[in-house]
Amino acid sequence: MMTFSLTSILRPHIQNLTPYSSARDEYTGTEGVFLDANENPFGPTLDQANAYKVNRYPDPHQWAIKNRLAPIKGVRADQIFLGNGSDEPIDLLVRATCTPGRFAGAADEILIMPPTYGMYEVSATINDVAVTKVPLTPDFQVNLPAVLAAINNKTKLIWLCSPNNPSGNRLQTDAIRAILEVAYHSLVIVDEAYIDFSEEPSWIGELDKYPNLVVLQTFSKAWGLAGLRLGMCFASEELIRVLNKIKPPYNISAPSQALALEALEHEADKEEMVREILRERQILAQNLRSLPSVLVIHPSDANFLLVQFRDASRTFAQLIEHKVIVRDRSNVTLCAGCLRITVGTRAENEQLMDVLRRITDSSDQSPTGVPDDEEEMPSIEDLPLGTGDSAAKPEFVSNA
Repeated sequence: MMTFSLTSILRPHIQNLTPYSSARDEYTGTEGVFLDANENPFGPTLDQANAYKVNRYPDPHQWAIKNRLAPIKGVRADQIFLGNGSDEPIDLLVRATCTPGRFAGAADEILIMPPTYGMYEVSATINDVAVTKVPLTPDFQVNLPAVLAAINNKTKLIWLCSPNNPSGNRLQTDAIRAILEVAYHSLVIVDEAYIDFSEEPSWIGELDKYPNLVVLQTFSKAWGLAGLRLGMCFASEELIRVLNKIKPPYNISAPSQALALEALEHEADKEEMVREILRERQILAQNLRSLPSVLVIHPSDANFLLVQFRDASRTFAQLIEHKVIVRDRSNVTLCAGCLRITVGTRAENEQLMDVLRRITDSSDQSPTGVPDDEEEMPSIEDLPLGTGDSAAKPEFVSNA
C-alpha cells in the first residue's frame, strides 16, 4: 500500500490559510474580568438562559466535551472534531479537499454509493464538485470491483454509510478495508450515525492504522439529542487541525455544549435506550411480518426498518392521513415500493400497526413494481428478517 499524504489532497489555499483568531483562542482561561470580546456584561434577558452563560462566547474548540468523549470512544481528544450536526464536517471535508469546477469539467470528485445519505451529494453540488455514483449491489452491499474501477486521481472523498441509510444494513468490513488500502490519495469517510444500534465495532479503532480514514458519528440518534445539532468527526490529528482551521469560530453554542457534556455523564441511560429500541425493533418487525401488505422487511442494524409494501404510495398517504409519519423511499435507488419506518415507542409502534392493519383490511392490491402474472409470492412467514450482511435476502425483490 502506498503512503497516504493529507497535504497532497488538500486545496493549496487551505494549506496556507491563516485561520480567524477569536478572543477565546487568545485567552483560554475560564476565570477573570472579560473585557476582550465586546460581550454584554449584564447577561441575557431570558432567565432560563442564565445557567448557560449565553452572554459569553463558548469554548470554540469544545475541550470539555472532547476530554470527556475521548475515553468513551477510545481516541485522543485532538482526534475529535465537533460540528453543527454531521452536516458541518461533511461540508468542511468537501471544501478542504475538492477543487470546484464541475460545469467546466475541471472539478475534483467525490464517490458515493446510492442509496445513501443525501447530504454527501448536496454538499458536493453546492461546492460545484463532481459526483461519481456507484450503486450498491441488490443486497445493499459495496460493489467493490465497480468502486475500485471508479477511483481515479480526482477522487478526493469516498463516502460509505454503515449502517447504511436508508437500507439499514452494515456494509461488509472487507469491502471497506479494501477501499482504505487502495485509495491512498483519497479520504475514506465511514458515516456511523447508526453504529450504536449495530453489534459490529466502530471503525474508530482503525484510525491509527489508516491515516486516510475518517469516521462520523452523531448525538442525534442513540443519544437522543437531535435538536442540539451536534455531530462528531474522528480522524488524524492532522486532519482535525485542518477542520478547526476552516470552521466558523464558535460553531457549537454554549447550551449545546453544556447539554452534551451533561448527557455524556449518563452513558448508561443511553445504552438502556438503545437496548429498548432494539427490543422494539424486533417486535415491530415481527408484527409487520403478519401483514399481507408487506413484501420485504430488509435486515437492519439501525433504529429503523426499510419495508417494501404491495402499494407503498397508498400506504404512505393513508399513514399521513392518520398522522403517522414515515419516509417514502420509493424513488430512491434499489428501494422501489419501500417505506422507511423509524422504531418508535411501544405506543407509537402500536399506533402504526393499528393503521396498517386497517389499510390492509381494506385493500387487496398487486405488489408495487411486480406484475400480476409473475410467479406466486412466498408466504409472509418466509419473509427474511435479520441483521447485518449475514441476513438472507429475498430473491423476489423485483426492485433489486
